[in-house]
Amino acid sequence: MTVPAIAHSVYPFRRLLVGFSGGLDSTVLLHRLMLWREQAPDVELRAIHIHHGLSPDANRWVEHCEALCKSWRIPLVVERVTLLNDGSGTEAQARKARYGAFKKALLPGEALVTAQHLNDQCETFLLALKRGSGPAGLSAMPERAAFAGTQQLRPLLREPRSSLLEWAQQYDLRWIEDESNADDAYDRNFLRLHVVPPLLQRWPHFAEATARSAALCAEQEQLLDELLADELKSLISEEGSLLIAPLLTVSAVRRAALIRRWLGMKGALMPSRAMINRLWEEVALARDDASPILNLGEGEVRRFRGSLWWVQTPPSLADETISWPDPTRPLTLPQAWGTLSFTAGGNIRQPRPDEPVTVRFQASGTLHIVGRHGGRKIKKIWQELGVPPWLRDTTPLLYYGETLIAAAGRFVTLEGATEAEEGMNVVWER
Repeated sequence: MTVPAIAHSVYPFRRLLVGFSGGLDSTVLLHRLMLWREQAPDVELRAIHIHHGLSPDANRWVEHCEALCKSWRIPLVVERVTLLNDGSGTEAQARKARYGAFKKALLPGEALVTAQHLNDQCETFLLALKRGSGPAGLSAMPERAAFAGTQQLRPLLREPRSSLLEWAQQYDLRWIEDESNADDAYDRNFLRLHVVPPLLQRWPHFAEATARSAALCAEQEQLLDELLADELKSLISEEGSLLIAPLLTVSAVRRAALIRRWLGMKGALMPSRAMINRLWEEVALARDDASPILNLGEGEVRRFRGSLWWVQTPPSLADETISWPDPTRPLTLPQAWGTLSFTAGGNIRQPRPDEPVTVRFQASGTLHIVGRHGGRKIKKIWQELGVPPWLRDTTPLLYYGETLIAAAGRFVTLEGATEAEEGMNVVWER
């Protein structure tokens, strides 16, 4: 790949954050971008190295990357990450941590550039095939994809690893050899060490052929996106939920395609065929009085008022009690759940001097609220107000002493109401 070719592959971006492990692939990528920068001084390069802490040589790798970036005058960010044991396996956990760090490090106007090449694409296709993936999974990796409000670029995706090795040898580059690459307990390494080499020996263009198949699958997915776009739009409510009733009359194949695209819009983990069937049978078609939940990656699918909802719920705040000693100042809520503040012009009374102000997330007993005759349990109030179950123990409840005064943005109790001109309103900014 020539310098003009690398420039074309990242066009129109001129500010780039390069994922830099220090291995052969990312070293060649960073070297080519550095040569381009020498011809185009307005190009801004930064590199980011992720310290996973998995190898005893990890600190030495950081030193290698720092020295190389210093010699090439490329600023380097080193991010140390901790893998979360979520049951997905070390490979998946490391990837999740890595991309979380990339997202955090990106600056406005930057694109993320990573060094996956043709052999990586072949392995990704075979891994998807092993999982029984459909066209979406078999599409493997795109050369460009939306990421964190910008784009992820893979300029080496059509180039075999042998070409990168020739480049590195031509320019006498030095790189890191990760000892874990020899561990065939990892699925990708098993393919790389034992499966792909004999395939390439028998069929030298096997990697190119799988890349073409992946591209054809991606084209089919794009075509389905276009054909189903209008129908999907008609099924999505203003709140982003997916209406169930219209899906009852379409074929199972069409319904699955629509549900997948709705989940894709939400950024959810793409479900398997079995998971789609469970979603439909256990959530969409559950009893009317049920509150079904299906966990899917980092979120869950719920049903509420005839629709499917994709929910990323924070931990329950039901047991939290937060003191608000100075209601003239905003109160920061836990779990990044926003802030509360008082404003003038509402119908909430001022607290008396002997009434400490607190915020809680749970109430009991019979409540009397403004605008309703008679008392009701809070569950009934939530139902009447159309508050989904997953928001009921995360909605801030304002207390004066032990008296419930208001639910932020939802209701005011008779005990908390006033008709005086100095009445207040509690504002919840998420």
